[in-house]
Parts: sequence; structure tokens; C-alpha cells
Amino acid sequence: MRGLYALPPGVDFAACFVHGLLERMKDQPPEALARVTVLVNAASTRGALFKAFDKAGPLLLPQIRSITGVDPGPLVMPDPPEAPLARRLQLARLIAQMLQLRPDLAAGHSIPVLAQSLSQLMVEMQTEGRDLAALEGIDTGDHARHWQNALAFLKIAADFHLADSSQDRAARQRAAAELAMRDWPQGIDLPQGPVIVAGSTGSHGATRLYMEAVAALPNGAVVLPGFDFDQPQEVWDRLDEAADDHPQARFAPLIRKAGYPQRWTDARPASEDRNRLVSLALRPAPVTDQWIAEGPALPDLIAPTDGLTLIEADQPGQEAETIALIMRDAAEKGELITLIAADSGLIRRVTAALDRWHIRPDDSSGQPLPLTASGLFLRQVAALFGEALTIDRLIILLKHPMTATGSEAIGRNDILRQTRELELKLRNQGPAFPDAETLADWATKGDATRKIWANWLCDMLRRITPLAQDRAPRPLADRLADLFALAEALAAGPDGDVARSQLWQGKSGQMSCAILDHLAEHAHLGPDIGPNDFCALLITELQAKAVREDVTGHQCLRIRGPREARLYGHGHVILSGLNEGGWPQALSPDPWLSRQMRLAAGLPVPERQIGLAAHDFQQGIAAGRVILTRARRDAEAETIPSRWLNRLMNLMGGLPDRNGPQALAAMRARGNDWLALAEAVARPPAQTAPARRPSPVPPAPAFDELPVTDVSLLIRDPYAVYAKRVLKLRSLPSLRPQPDAALRGQTLHAIVEALLKSRPAPDTPPEVLRTTFLSLTAQVLQAEVAWPAARAFWQARIEGIADRIVADELARLAEGSPMVIENRGRVSVTGLNVTLTAKPDRIDLLHDGRVVVYDYKSGTPPTDAQIRHFDKQLMLEAAMARRGGFDALGPVDIAAIRYIQLGGEGATHQRAHDEAVEGQTWDGFVALMEAYLRGGAGFTSMRAPERTSYSGDYDHLARYGEWSLTDAASPEKVGDHG
Repeated sequence: MRGLYALPPGVDFAACFVHGLLERMKDQPPEALARVTVLVNAASTRGALFKAFDKAGPLLLPQIRSITGVDPGPLVMPDPPEAPLARRLQLARLIAQMLQLRPDLAAGHSIPVLAQSLSQLMVEMQTEGRDLAALEGIDTGDHARHWQNALAFLKIAADFHLADSSQDRAARQRAAAELAMRDWPQGIDLPQGPVIVAGSTGSHGATRLYMEAVAALPNGAVVLPGFDFDQPQEVWDRLDEAADDHPQARFAPLIRKAGYPQRWTDARPASEDRNRLVSLALRPAPVTDQWIAEGPALPDLIAPTDGLTLIEADQPGQEAETIALIMRDAAEKGELITLIAADSGLIRRVTAALDRWHIRPDDSSGQPLPLTASGLFLRQVAALFGEALTIDRLIILLKHPMTATGSEAIGRNDILRQTRELELKLRNQGPAFPDAETLADWATKGDATRKIWANWLCDMLRRITPLAQDRAPRPLADRLADLFALAEALAAGPDGDVARSQLWQGKSGQMSCAILDHLAEHAHLGPDIGPNDFCALLITELQAKAVREDVTGHQCLRIRGPREARLYGHGHVILSGLNEGGWPQALSPDPWLSRQMRLAAGLPVPERQIGLAAHDFQQGIAAGRVILTRARRDAEAETIPSRWLNRLMNLMGGLPDRNGPQALAAMRARGNDWLALAEAVARPPAQTAPARRPSPVPPAPAFDELPVTDVSLLIRDPYAVYAKRVLKLRSLPSLRPQPDAALRGQTLHAIVEALLKSRPAPDTPPEVLRTTFLSLTAQVLQAEVAWPAARAFWQARIEGIADRIVADELARLAEGSPMVIENRGRVSVTGLNVTLTAKPDRIDLLHDGRVVVYDYKSGTPPTDAQIRHFDKQLMLEAAMARRGGFDALGPVDIAAIRYIQLGGEGATHQRAHDEAVEGQTWDGFVALMEAYLRGGAGFTSMRAPERTSYSGDYDHLARYGEWSLTDAASPEKVGDHG
């Protein structure tokens, strides 16, 4: 047992390794196995080996350790390594100092993210045995100025970080490997028993160096996973010249040092011919001409691909539904199946689909800590820092299941009830940014439970307000203390105790608390940090952990990550998400070194990650039965098949003599069968007829009052008036109010109303009136608009048209005086028992006794044609004034109707008006009311929309989409018609 060994793709690595080891130890006494040390690449490999040993029967186990944990020992490095978090915080302090001098170097990046990437780069340098000299040797003459500045800082960081290598686990591993390479060949400090490295690909320099040292030991061995025995020697010889994204590239340096590997066991994959096909398909790009030379030598491809199924779904949801159906089928048959996925989103979709049948798979990844209840609660609390508290943030926090769980004064149902009432209050009345003063009045208008809840909430808001306004960098320890205090207070609830709350309970709570404690322990090493960077740091630390639930998953269904393909790439396997950007995942940009600079420094290029993912794919596709899945589209656009899948399909398509196209068609046919089954499962058992275009006829009278603003809506979309006036339905205001067009219009109306109520005289100097107008504008904006940016923008827009507004206003005041300013008027329609109401923006009484009816428009005023056919508001207000509908005027004649544009150039627009047209408008309105109130017409949905893109508040209620605008409406009586 000495040298380099390997196992091919498609075999059970753990079982085969154990079998090979026991075969080699069968002539040894039982205790000899206990002297063997097995070094593995990951905890998952360690667990798989233990299970394989268990199946082998009772025996003494070897020592199974992690190869990344090898250490040079206390004689070489006496001090223990420092925590990685401490090292990252030190780098973060260094980056913060850099940004104070050169803020342009990290535009758009947060300090914790930069520190994380810089820490990873330092680890790479240590594992590859690079130091400051490697950076000094980079010639930046041909690089952009950004890279030159980044390298200058990187040299400072490397000089600081790499000065004491004993502080980092990566450096200690490299030192142990170098020590072994130096001492073991001379017989110094040789291991006491056999040493075997199992399951590692040697992707990192330190690991590869240690593997070389072990392979050279008299009693040492290295067992490689997923080794391509079908790859010709000339390809191995050229791997250094090829791209680093080849799946076998990591093995090439080991082969040159330790020789070509022997087979660890005689185990064979399910289909050696398929392995040959995949090996040829994945040849390095510079030698893909070998497809032409070696492709015809492949066997007939029908049999090797008989175990392959290709599923190309239309979108990710369909892909997940099909995968879930396949896994359910395996569970029913009692067959073991493994889903290998790189996309966590796809995993969640599949898990949700399986949950419909109450099937829970064994997911090795668990639930990311930031998505657990405790993790999400901490993220939401941290998001309050440095940000104004909005309605949605407050309601989300109050509805969180962690909130007030330590309170005995108020129960969960009462919490949700009070939160719902508060939400309705804030939606309808605001303010956009809740505070304690606003909610204090609400607290007095309820029962005892509300008072308890609201008083506690006001106390919380008084604590949140200063934290929301604190945007300057502060010590990390202080920010952590604020997070602890606020999170525990919110979790405790009114008169509660955090010890009774659920915040730190369970696996997720305990893990979250441990992470925060760890952060607090090393916080003094970090820089002063702003609220956004603090949130980024918290998420980064939480993201590094995951919680596995105690509930046992189905014994036949496993979900694993791509790196676990070396352990589970056998039997029945699903390789999912085979799209570019999914598997392989998109490469993260390196903010510190370009690709050319990495090559110059002797560091791995980013394509190495592609090569590792390719190796995982090569191992997975070698299993007995393999289902390959992808989605043709994602949420944004059409997707591109994974490069490996693309190569395989292209190679098969180019081998008609080997029945490649037929084999590929058979793979797709098997996949289409599963897609059809999934579609059948999703299809309802009985077809439901689509809804007809609604045109309800309620009992007469449908309503007894109609505002003039709803008349145009009644013409264009009668169903909306029915829902609003008859069913009394109103859409809820947004949970997060925005300074939108509606608010802008209301504010502009309030500004002009304030100007008119100040009663300016016709002879007021224009400059004085302009000053008054702008002063009132500022006051109204301050009172009505909570967003500083919107206030500044709208103030500037008003200032731009102030001269035009003032000049036109003085001209209007010279003609007459405003008598109706936002005052409501009413006119009853004879014989119909309905009242038309209006609240005109303005009606001026002229010196000759006639009136001018005005309407303010923040947008473009309607044209004469629109007024004739649809927009009846101003004309009907004129008709109401003629009929004495406004107490301040009595019956009057109409001189004109005009629109005052409070946007654009601020112009006043006069529209055509005469008594005949006004009378026709009134008569048409009366006829319209008679048709709807006496049941002569149904309230048809979208009877005459102005635009095809029109969308109303009640389209979902009308089930628009099940019918179209071309469908005829059939009036239908609803309600009790007696």
C-alpha cells in the first residue's frame, strides 16, 4: 500500500474505499487497522466512511481526520491559530482606513464584503505558498489604474496579514505540508502507522503538497475520487496548457509527481462506455478536434445512454415539479434516489412540491440560518438601524413569530389582532414614518389590551428612533450591544422576560446567539462601522451556518450539493439546474486581482471553480440511472444549457454512425414522459369554465349618492362603481406609501388652496405674492410630504412655474373673487332619488355675476373631445352651479370652464362651453343614472376603457383575464330584487 490510487466515477466511493482498505489489511491483526490514519477532505466524507465501516461489521476503526486540519505541531508553531473572524475584522479595519483616504477605490462595496474577499485571497496565498514577493513581482504597467491602486493596497494588507503565519489555519496547513515534504524523505518524524488521503482532489496547493508527501511514504497512499481512466496520456500531458476548467486538471500535478494511479479496487461503474463518452465530451477545448478522431471509435450509444434521461422544462417551477414527481415515484417504490443541486432556490421549490404529499427529503444542506425565525428576526432588527422606520418594516416586525414571545401580559392572538388594527390605521391615515407621538393618540382609543400593547410599542419606537437616525460609523461593539438590547426587548414584549421568549431557543436561536457572542468577543478588532455595513456583516456571519431540523427525512430521498457527488454519484441520481449560471455557478468577480495578475502571482485562476464543478458533474453523470434536468427559461430570459450538457449533446448529435442523435432523442423522450406526467398532476381533475364578463344589475336603486368624480368612471368602467358604491369595497392603501403622482396632485391642490385662503388682493405686488406662494408651498410640503428628496424636488418644480402661476392668479383676481374653494355642493336629480355631489377645486364669481369653474391638474388637462365623451366633471360642476348646488353662490350663470395646470409651464387652459352643451351633458347624465338605477343597464366591467393598458382596483374581482375586452357582456341580476 504505497503511492497513488484512484476510483473511477460512478462507484460508491466510501464503500469501495473501505472494501479496498480492508482487503489490504486482511492479513494484519485487528489492532493494525486502528493504527491507520485516514485523512478526508470534508465532514461529509468522514460521515460516509463511518457508515461504510459500520456495514463492514464489528472491527476497530482507523483514525479519520480532516486533511485541512493537519498542523506542524507545537514545536514549530507553539501558539494556537486565531479565529478567522478576528482576522477578517483586522482586515476590515485596514480596509476602513484605506477608504478614508481613497473612498473611490471601493465604490458600491461594503467593508465586510471587501474584508471577506480579501480574507479569502489571503487564504489562497497561504495555501499556495505565496507571500509578499509574489505580489511584488506583478507588472501593472498594462493594467488599468484601478488595478494598480488595488495592488498597492494589497501589498500593504499582505505585509500585515502574512507576517505571522501561525495565526491562520491555512498557513499552518501549508507549513505542515512543507515540513512533511522536507523531513519525511529523510526519515525524520515519519508517521507511526499507515497514512491514507481519501476523497480529496488536491484543489488547493497545501492539500496537494501534503498528498504528494503522503504518496511518497513507505506506508502511505492517496486515493483519488472520480478519476478518468479513459483519458489518454497525451491529454494528461497537455492539461497544463489547457484551460483550468477541465474536470481532471487538479490530478495532473499529482500524476507528474507520484505517477499514474492504480485502481484501488476492481469496482466498475454502471456503464464504462458512458464514462468513455463523457470523457471525450469533456476534453479540454484545445483538443476537441479529438472528437472527430476518437468519436467513431465509441460503441453504439443507445446502450450506454439507456440510463440517461434529459428533462428540459419550460421554466424552473415546472422543473421542480417534475423532479418532485420523480422523487415521489422513487419513494413509492422504495428506491434510493439522490438529487444533486447547486441552486438553493431549486431545492426549496422541490422541497415545497414534495410537501404537498407530506414527504420530507433528507437535505444535507439544512436551512440557512438567515432564513430561520431567529436569523430573520435579527436581520429585520438590524435593518432598522440607520433607516427611517416605514409602515411595512414596523408591521413585518410586529407580525414576526419571535416578537413579544416572552410576554405574559398579552397573548399571541391579541398581538396579531392589535397589529392588524394598527396596520389598517397606518394604511389609511399614516403617517408614512410611524413614531411614538403618532401612536400615542391611537393607544387611548381602545381597550385595556390595546393600551398595554400600544404603550409598549411607543416605548420601542422611542428606542428605535435614535438608532434609525444614527448613520455615522460607530464601534462594532456598540452596534452589537444595540442589536442585542433591541432584539431582546422586542422579543420580551410588554412586561415580558427575554428568558421566556423564543429568541434564543431551539437550534436556530442557540446558533444565532453563539454567532453574536463570537462577534462580540472579537468586535474590538474591527473598525467603526455604519449601519449598512453592520447589516452586511451580520448576514455574512449568519449565512455561514445552516440548521438541520430534527425531523427525520424520508429514507429513500436525499438532497445533496455538487461537491457530494463523489460520495453519492452512484445508483439513481438527479443532476438538476444544468444551466450556465446555475451549474456551473457564475464566477464572483475578484475586486483585488485581475485574472492576468493572478497568473503573474502564481495564484489559481477563477476557472478553477469551473473545473471543480465539472469534476462533480463527471462523477454524477456516471451513476447507474441519471436524470439530467434544466429549465429553458428563468425569470428574466432564455437560459443557456450548462457547458458540459451542451458538449455532450453536441458530441452525440455529431455521431450518427454511433446512433448518437437517436440516443439523444431517446433521452429527451424519456424526459418528455416525465414532463407530461408532471403536467397531468398539475392539471385540475375537472375543467372549470372561465368567468364571463361581469355586468351585474343590483336591486334598484343601486345607490343614492354619486360624486361627480365617479361619473367618468361610471362611463368607462361601471363595474368599478358597482364594487365601490354598491358592494362598499375599497382597496387598501399601500403598506409602504410613496411620493407618487396621487400624493403630488393632493399636495399641489393643498398648496393652491392655502394660497387662496390667504385672501390675496388683486393689487398685491407680484413679487410679494410670489414670496407668499413659495412660503406656503414650503409649509404644505413640510406638513404633507414626509420624504425630503420629494419635498426638495417638488419645491424646485413649483419655483420654476411660480412666476406664471402668480401672474395668472393676479389676472383671475382682477376678474372676480374665489367664492367656492374645496367646498362640497349637492344637487338632487328629480325623479331618481339620487344626489350628485361635488367638491370643486375653485369657483370664481365674476364682477358681472357669472362664475368661472376651475379645476387644478398636476398632469395634462383633458381635451374638448374627452370632455364631450368621457370627462364630464367640470361640465357637471357647471351644471350644478347653474342649479344652485353651492350654498355660497346660489343659482348662477356660467361664464367659462378652465383648467389650471400645476405642472409643466403652469398655464391656464380654457375649454369650450355653452349653455346648450352643458344642458346636453346634464340630460345625458340623468339618462345614464336612470339606466343604472332602474336596472336598465348592467354595471359592465371595463365597458369603454380609454386605453387597453387600463387597470383598475377591481379587475381581480371581475376576474379579468378569464375574459377579454372583445367578449360580450350579458347583464345579470344580483341580490334581492323582490
